Amino acid sequence: MPSPRMWMYAKMAVASATMIIGGPALVLYVMPSEEELFNRYSPELQKKVLEERPRRQREMQEFFDQLKEYSKSDKPIWVLQEEEAKRRRKEAVRAEIQRQKEEASRRASMLSEQLEGQIPSTGL
Repeated sequence: MPSPRMWMYAKMAVASATMIIGGPALVLYVMPSEEELFNRYSPELQKKVLEERPRRQREMQEFFDQLKEYSKSDKPIWVLQEEEAKRRRKEAVRAEIQRQKEEASRRASMLSEQLEGQIPSTGL
């Protein structure tokens, strides 16, 4: 006759196996597939998802390409991403400054043209 301790180990083994195998199996059984979820969307939302899908795929591909580039370096990826973000912020600031300069020169030229039209000619 097995000892009470052996019964306890057997029950624990059965309970562990049930949780380890049964839990993920239950999740897979209950969880709907992507197609089922998509079919549950309203027609407007389905249309929106289909329109945005190429953009999202392109962004994901760009992200993977960046990760491949970052992996070629000896630096950690998060350091390279931070450096890239800083570089993009600097470029955005430079572009904004350039845009402001162009706008200021455009306004100055418009003001000078406007003032030229208002100055009365003396006939000299």
